[in-house]
Amino acid sequence: MAKKAELLEKAAELKLEVTEKNTIAEIEEAIASAEKHEVREATVAKAGKRSQKALDEAEEKAEKDARKEAGDTTPKDPEAMEARKKGPAPKVRPLLERRGKKFQEAAKLVDGAKVYSLAEALELATKTNPTKFDASVEVHVRLGVDPRQADQNIRATVSLPNGTGKKIRVAVFAPEADAAAAKKAGADIAGDEEFAKQLDKEELNFDVLIATPAYMPKLGKYARLLGPRGLMPNPKSGTVATDVAKAVTEAKAGKVEYRVDKQATIHLSIGKVSFGAKKLEENAAAFFASLQSQKPSSLKGAYVKSTAIATTMGPGIKVENQVS
Repeated sequence: MAKKAELLEKAAELKLEVTEKNTIAEIEEAIASAEKHEVREATVAKAGKRSQKALDEAEEKAEKDARKEAGDTTPKDPEAMEARKKGPAPKVRPLLERRGKKFQEAAKLVDGAKVYSLAEALELATKTNPTKFDASVEVHVRLGVDPRQADQNIRATVSLPNGTGKKIRVAVFAPEADAAAAKKAGADIAGDEEFAKQLDKEELNFDVLIATPAYMPKLGKYARLLGPRGLMPNPKSGTVATDVAKAVTEAKAGKVEYRVDKQATIHLSIGKVSFGAKKLEENAAAFFASLQSQKPSSLKGAYVKSTAIATTMGPGIKVENQVS
């Protein structure tokens, strides 16, 4: 009892709220805590790492770290709790419900779980065009290649038997003799100095630009103008040719270029809805035959992962892979 009396006297000096009802262990713990606090206050500096502010921040950081380790993400700020309680969580509608009524009607015709044959998919594509205009029919092929590898960066051209349904404006940059032959073959613009003046004015009234190898250096200064728009002539796409008349004829007839993008996918328009399923199938067959010929020899896995058909603004239709 004498020890308890001594402890109570010391607690009174420290102005602690303890009584005789408390146990000796409780009184000792309260005294130790108070003495520790006094030592801390005595050692606190006005500024720096030992300042009261720095010590409080260190304690707050330690508490946050402990909560993070425990996985406790509930906000401790009362204002944050209030903001969290405001109103019910917003309801997000499914993507299909956010589409237009015509798209939803067209999407009902497509079975999302089914993989269609090419003929079935093209027949269905002609029926699922939700627009009033004559939409393009597109093929989307996801490949198993790595576009960062030079030998797997697929890029080629294909002549579609029935064309693309688009009016292609062809320009030719070549000597006057070749330009005249290109004009006879159907080129919309052909010339030398006159055409260069149009490029100086940034007048790009064409969809395809064909140039002779000798004239390619002259196009160097227009690379920033033509390159981003995909109009710079390239031997791989057949737009750098010595026989410009033949190149013009092929471009007008429906010769198109396709290439794999960064996501290892090829997107190509193979015609219009008005073509009908039969003509679209002929164009698609020509494209798939060309794609098969471009298969890299170094590829170890699957060449084609998935294939889909869709109109410009219509729903996607899964198709059986046409390329092995």
